[in-house]
Amino acid sequence: MDNPPLIVIFGAALTADGRASPALVRRIGYGRRAAEAWPEALVLSSGGVGRFGPSEASVMIADLIAGGLPRERLAADHVSLDTLQTVLVAVRMARDEGHPFVVACSDGYHLPRIRLMLAILGVRSVAGPQGGARGPWPHRLRMAAREVAALPYDAAIVIWRRLTAAARR
Repeated sequence: MDNPPLIVIFGAALTADGRASPALVRRIGYGRRAAEAWPEALVLSSGGVGRFGPSEASVMIADLIAGGLPRERLAADHVSLDTLQTVLVAVRMARDEGHPFVVACSDGYHLPRIRLMLAILGVRSVAGPQGGARGPWPHRLRMAAREVAALPYDAAIVIWRRLTAAARR
């Protein structure tokens, strides 16, 4: 039997009182739907400690467990503070544990950059299930603009990492 994919939920900031922000609530929902679609897959919650409260990963894990997902299906990355760091953790886990691909769970505006970095690093990916509200349009517009600015920077970093890794071999 083939190994299942690795489901990765990308973090988002917490509110000032340490709870999941609307973006994080959406992403947890995407991850939950992915876990239902791939019932044998490990779910990696990723996000370190930001300005408020505990790590984003710990908030995600608590919510997923409260929703009935078994703890043994969950892994946490309490260290990553941005998309690039999460992608690197996901690549390492996918390779080390033999996951054939990554199911990336994040908002739609975020997925192209995530999937591009995974592809550059040689890891196949699919977009996790989407749906539901995606936030007000001014927020989506700001986030899309941020993605446009971040994409060339992150792509250059992962290309450099891949080239230097190949040179070391």
